Amino acid sequence: MIELIYSPEAWAALLTLTALEIVLGIDNVIFLSVLVSRIPEPRATHARQVGLALALIFRIALLSVLVWLIGLTMPVFTVFEQSFSWRDIILIGGGLFLIAKATHEIHGEVEAREQGGSEADAGKAFFWVIVQIVIVDLVFSIDSIITAIGMAKDLEIMIAAVVIAMAVMYVSSGPVARFVVEHPTTKMLALAFLVLIGVALVADGFQFHIPRGYIYFAILFSVAVEFFNILARRNRTRTPSA
Repeated sequence: MIELIYSPEAWAALLTLTALEIVLGIDNVIFLSVLVSRIPEPRATHARQVGLALALIFRIALLSVLVWLIGLTMPVFTVFEQSFSWRDIILIGGGLFLIAKATHEIHGEVEAREQGGSEADAGKAFFWVIVQIVIVDLVFSIDSIITAIGMAKDLEIMIAAVVIAMAVMYVSSGPVARFVVEHPTTKMLALAFLVLIGVALVADGFQFHIPRGYIYFAILFSVAVEFFNILARRNRTRTPSA
């Protein structure tokens, strides 16, 4: 452990893996922000904290069973000469869940579904949000940790990178969630991102890899366009009509 502190290779691996974990966490932050936007404060903050804590626990726990995780990439059955591993099955299931969830939320936004409800309904909503966070955290955690195993050899480096990335996600998830609540049009954009991410997960499950750079570029470009739209709306509101 002490020799890792003085190893340039260990620090390079830590920085690289942390950056990768943060990038992979973008999907999780988007999903988390959309989910908690339907819960009033302070329940939203509590749900976000619980969700990220569970994500951290999942990822560290999965790191402790490296042999089992590596086994997830081994084929378990073949269909039409296409082999599928447990990782593929989890990615396909998680991707379909994201697509279904995002589509359901988009339908709710288009139909202007009512957000109100009793205290019991709020409690059920909170519980259901946590359940969904757990499901998606599991999908993202497995993909993220398998990536970490392929990039680093030391368990200490992997755990440090995961903890740092989760800390960054915790700090950024609050502002992102508040921004989604304050600007309703961004929620529709975030839901569209989730559909895109779900399609990418399903494609990965069928061993058709879509380079994540394309997806993240599309997300950044769309966010930039929406940012300028928000500025334009704000300026029109401030400028008195002639």
